[in-house]
Amino acid sequence: EAGLTTYGYDTEVLLPVTITASGAGALKLSANWLICANVCIPEQAEFIVALRAGPGGKSAETPLFAAALLASPRPAPWPISLRDGELQLSGNGLNADTVREAWFIPSVFDSIQASATQRLTAHDGGINLAVQTGPAYRADAPLNGVLVLQDRDGQQTALAVSVATVVDAIPLWQVLLMALAGGVILNLMPCVFPVLALKAVGLAKLGGRQRSYAFSCAAGYAGGILATFCGMGLVLLTLQQAGSAAGWGSQVQSPVFVAGMAWGLFGVGLNLSGVFQINVGGAGMGQDLCSKQGAIGSFFSGLLAVLVATPCTAPFMGVAIATALSGSATQTMAIFTAMGVGLALPYVLIACSPTVARMMPRPGAWMDVLKQALAFPMYGAAVWMLWTVSQEAGPTGVAVTAFGLVLIGMAAWLFNLPGEGWGRRVSRGLAVGALLGCAGLLMVIARAPATAAIVEAGTEAYTQARLTALRAEGRPVFVNITAAWCITCLINERVALGTDTVRAAFTARDIVYLKGDWTRQDPAITAFLKAQGRDGVPLYAYFPPGQGAVKILPQILTPGMVLDALGG
Repeated sequence: EAGLTTYGYDTEVLLPVTITASGAGALKLSANWLICANVCIPEQAEFIVALRAGPGGKSAETPLFAAALLASPRPAPWPISLRDGELQLSGNGLNADTVREAWFIPSVFDSIQASATQRLTAHDGGINLAVQTGPAYRADAPLNGVLVLQDRDGQQTALAVSVATVVDAIPLWQVLLMALAGGVILNLMPCVFPVLALKAVGLAKLGGRQRSYAFSCAAGYAGGILATFCGMGLVLLTLQQAGSAAGWGSQVQSPVFVAGMAWGLFGVGLNLSGVFQINVGGAGMGQDLCSKQGAIGSFFSGLLAVLVATPCTAPFMGVAIATALSGSATQTMAIFTAMGVGLALPYVLIACSPTVARMMPRPGAWMDVLKQALAFPMYGAAVWMLWTVSQEAGPTGVAVTAFGLVLIGMAAWLFNLPGEGWGRRVSRGLAVGALLGCAGLLMVIARAPATAAIVEAGTEAYTQARLTALRAEGRPVFVNITAAWCITCLINERVALGTDTVRAAFTARDIVYLKGDWTRQDPAITAFLKAQGRDGVPLYAYFPPGQGAVKILPQILTPGMVLDALGG
């Protein structure tokens, strides 16, 4: 049928096999094959060849095997690469006369669009052969196969090739600007809102304070962000060297990490609510943020900002992170540092502005009310983390995490009990014991079974095999790679992909909607992300009908963007 290409043998098929026999006997062969034209007819047969003992001699079929071996693919004598959708072969003797036709046959099925036209362009000293990559193609792995060249006399030469993809790299300064812009925009993503609530309290304290106060807090906050981003970069580099497919937000795929974040955010909320007070705390809410403790507290606020930001991916960050994780260690650290600068920049500029300091009212009792009110975003973030645990570790994970919240609350209450001497030591000891109990609960969460993803009506679960089959049929396919912990993904599904307009467009165009769940680590989905040049979610890829090239949509969607990608 039109749009479908398969590979097969024409006329005779020779199978060179070396067999060692100890004496006379019989060689038995059971064979199954298909005879195909417009339809395929299965055939099978049993063959027996008598083997006689004695001096070996050439059989009547020897010339056939000799000719086949001469025609077997040989290593290409010229350099070859894949650049901008073209196989580029350069060398002496290549021109329009010596190469009239050419075609490429891949070793891995679906690594190219087999039905797409392979347009040949020949020139003195080289040829270019257009190929469209398929779903199984990976930019970070060689494209292996056979390249057949045919001259003007019809003589064919088969070349065994292993083609490396050459990508025109984006200049580093452009990637750094993308990383900086992505970090700035990350401040507007829902993940960071709870920490911005903390910094709102810090800004409120600017009123009537010296400039050194603002500089101290701004420097601490920026230092915490930069230190955490650099630490993440080092961890990802180490994991990649160890062979792990780690990327942005990989830690959120662990229910242990998510449960720990839920407990930490809940503890910050209790601190803001006044259940307990620590002068130097992870929330940065000491008695006086103007002091040294305030700078250290702001440092931990910056650390917390990065940790809660990892489930989100802002515009420009996808390209920047993919470049960081595929480049040198120096590039990786430079790009992660630029993202950290972008995340810290708005608060630093506002905090260090004299105009902002003059506009802020003087500190007073109203600040305690504001601080207590801002505890509720922390509780809300903890609930969101608890819901994420439910998607990763099921009811067992939720129950254990919720019990951990009880222990955190009890520890905070015990820590703040009045008393002196032995009574105070006992209450503090019990508080520490409750926190150690949480550490034990993490082992239970780690062993909780993963929860199967729920397939919604009108969608199918993503698998590489299903995508390959649909592409072979020429069907249009929309692939949505998402995760339960990705707020950007959830918002896009609510405001764009889940709207009646977009769903009606899918139905009208007979588009198959595949949804991949990356809530927990999935090697197949990770491979698909890397094949599309991404290292995190969300990813939206539209494969048009026929063999059209894939379209990658932006990470923040509107219904109009989706409809434009679908063709109006």
